[in-house]
Amino acid sequence: MASSSLVLFPCVSSLKTTFKPMAALRKSSRTYELKKGQNRLYHKLPSGLKMEVIEQRKEEDEKRRSEKENPPLVFVHGSYHAAWCWAEHWLPFFSSSGFDSYAISLLGQGESDEPLGTVAGTLETHASDIANFIESNLSSSPPVLIGHSFGGLIVQYYLANISNKQPLGATNAYPDLSGAVLVCSVPPSGNSGLVLRYLFSKPVAAFKVTLSLAAKRFQTSIPLCRETFFASAMDDHLVQRYQVLMKESSRMPLFDLKKLNASLPVPKPKEKSTKVLVLGAKDDFIVDDEGLKETGRFYDVEPVCIEGVAHDMMLDCSWEKGAEVLFYWLSKPRNLAA
Repeated sequence: MASSSLVLFPCVSSLKTTFKPMAALRKSSRTYELKKGQNRLYHKLPSGLKMEVIEQRKEEDEKRRSEKENPPLVFVHGSYHAAWCWAEHWLPFFSSSGFDSYAISLLGQGESDEPLGTVAGTLETHASDIANFIESNLSSSPPVLIGHSFGGLIVQYYLANISNKQPLGATNAYPDLSGAVLVCSVPPSGNSGLVLRYLFSKPVAAFKVTLSLAAKRFQTSIPLCRETFFASAMDDHLVQRYQVLMKESSRMPLFDLKKLNASLPVPKPKEKSTKVLVLGAKDDFIVDDEGLKETGRFYDVEPVCIEGVAHDMMLDCSWEKGAEVLFYWLSKPRNLAA
C-alpha cells in the first residue's frame, strides 16, 4: 500500500498522548520495503493513534552546506495509496536534490492506525492530523505541502484554514507553509463535476472509472489498473506490484463521499500568502482538463499540464517529468514564502 521509533526525529520529544484511543490498530499485511536512506516513523497524534511517516533526509555535500536552506517537503497521498507511493521515486529524487522529505500515510492507510468507524476521516480530521505532524516536527521550518488526487483536496482544506485563521485546537492554529503543490488534484468542488462530465461526454470512460474505483476492479484487473492510474507503456509486472500495494494500503475509505461532497467546495482562502503550484497530467484518466482548470482558477494560477504521464504521476514510467517541474518551481525563491 525497516521500522524505527520516533526518536529518529531530532525535534519530537514533546509527543505525548492524553487519553487512550479506542480503535483497531490493524496494519497492512504487506509492509513496503524501504529504499536506502529511508526511515519509517510513527507520529503519535493527540488521539493516541499513530500515523506512518516515511522520511528521507537530504544528502549533504559541501556545496549545499553553503547554500540557503531548502524547506522540508511533506507529501500527502490520495485514495488507495499510502506513503509508499512517494517513497518509490520522488523521495529519493528530492532528498538527493537537497530537500528533507516526509511522506505521510493518513489514518486507516498503509501502516497507520485505524480510527473507529467505517471511514478514515473527513477533510477536517485529515488536515488536522497533518497540521499536528507539522506543528510537532517542522515548526521551525515551514514546509511545502504536496497533495495528490484526494490528498490535494486535503491540502486545499489546509490552505483555507491557514488563510482564514481557523484554529486547530484551543491554542494552536494550522502551521504556516512555505508553499503548496496540488498534483492531479480533485478540484475544489469535488469529484461530482468530473463524474457528470464523463457521463455526458465519455460514457464508456465513466463506466470504466466507476468499475475501477467504486467497484474496486482495479485491484483484480491489470489492464483496468493500468488505464486508471498509469501510462499504457507500463509493464504488467510493475502494474501488478503497485496493484498489490494499493490493495494492501487502503484498509478503509478515506472519506464518506456523500458527506464530503455535501461539504464542498472548500472555502476560498481570504489571503494569498501561500503560493500554489497546480500540476496536472495530460493522460489523466480521473481528473479531466476542466477539473485541472477549475483548480487553477480557484487559486488564480495557470496550471501546468505535463505531457506523457497519467494520474499517478509520481509512480508512472516518466515520473521524473513531474519531479523536474516541481523542482524547478521550488528552485525559484519568488514561489516560496520567506
